[in-house]
Amino acid sequence: MDTKYILLYIIAVIASLGGLLSGYDTGVISGALLFINDSWNLSDSLQGILVSSVLIGAVIGAATNGVLADLFGRKKIIIATAIIFILGSIACAFAPNIYVLILSRLFVGFAVGIVNFVVPLYLSEVSPKHLRGTLVSLYQWAITSGILFSYLINAIFAHAVYNWRWMLFAGVVPGTILLVGMLFLSDTPRWLVSKGREEEAKKVFKKIEPDVDVDAEIEQVKANIAQSETTDKKFRFRKWMIMPFVVGIGIMFAQICTGINTIIYYAPTIFKTAGFDSNLGAIYATTGIGVVNFLMTIVAIYFTDRLGRKPLLYFGLAGVMLSLFALGSAFQFEAVLGDNLKWVAVGSLVTYIVCFAMSLGPIGWILVSEVFPLKIRGIAMSICTVSNFAFNFFVVASFPILLHRIGGAFTFWMFGVVSFLCILFVYFFVPETKGISLEQIERNWLKGVNPRDF
Repeated sequence: MDTKYILLYIIAVIASLGGLLSGYDTGVISGALLFINDSWNLSDSLQGILVSSVLIGAVIGAATNGVLADLFGRKKIIIATAIIFILGSIACAFAPNIYVLILSRLFVGFAVGIVNFVVPLYLSEVSPKHLRGTLVSLYQWAITSGILFSYLINAIFAHAVYNWRWMLFAGVVPGTILLVGMLFLSDTPRWLVSKGREEEAKKVFKKIEPDVDVDAEIEQVKANIAQSETTDKKFRFRKWMIMPFVVGIGIMFAQICTGINTIIYYAPTIFKTAGFDSNLGAIYATTGIGVVNFLMTIVAIYFTDRLGRKPLLYFGLAGVMLSLFALGSAFQFEAVLGDNLKWVAVGSLVTYIVCFAMSLGPIGWILVSEVFPLKIRGIAMSICTVSNFAFNFFVVASFPILLHRIGGAFTFWMFGVVSFLCILFVYFFVPETKGISLEQIERNWLKGVNPRDF
């Protein structure tokens, strides 16, 4: 680690803690669902609604706050998000029935939707081009930290009275960490310049990049803003803007529709289907998945600015595809495997998580934070985040129904086919953004450079 960037790393770590919020909410329902179902005996459809209710809230949060992030700044929106999440976690813990719990989860989802676009946006705008992939990857690392934390909480409270209520209440912790941490940070220099607050922007630039030519950086940002403003009325509808949205929404599709959140949300359910007898055994196996996810994301942080985005995407998607075909085949030949099915399931899921955590997990958010012009970056990332949670909703809500009606084999094979199609998408449409400034990426789109030639 270069010591001259120590303050930048501290800022990035604090901001990326927003991922704890998203990760905890993603993971905690997997264990809590087993005990909620014991309490209220939910149907397959109601289980899907409960799990996916947070995604409905996330779509609303992502859709309504892109404009606010551009208007009020990235920092204030992140702080507001933390407060919403704290209140929502308390409401979940004290829900008197399933319908109040669903509404409370929807409220929590509102916060998740905001944080999933505003934190990567914040990180991309404070990062130098040669460190941007690494620092934005910290957000995905924080997500995996939150998921692992939620799995540990599930294991700790599995034997407690009111177990699932304690699991959901513990979400107050990541919300509080995010709130306190953000109070000490400044807004991004690029947003400050866009609001005419150049002196403040200079101070932030000097703190995060000691050797940077501050005046040159600010002039470059201002030049991009001025170029956008000269055609402001037509800016969002110009032909050259189509490809950034294809890349942004497409990579969100790849991240979600290859099945990651069916694994994260339903891992204990999958393990029980595969032969684990007890809730506790399934939760412990799921905790192992969380540990692997956490560790392999650290590997991605190391390699993303060294190997590039696309090589990691190729490796990860190929591994995801093969592990999904293996998992589906294990369910297909359940009669032959017998009790060994559960261990094949564990091996397949571990392989899946290894490959996803090194590729689609962090790189999806890196790309959507890089490919859009500054003038509409907040709104554009909001749109991509809405698409992420919309895809998420349909995949997660339908998963228990698919698992019950067509079986594990065809369900996971279907995700495997999607993974293959995503490899083709990355090859033809996704640019390599390693080592390219945000301003240069914008100019490449404007000039009509083919994504494969960036």
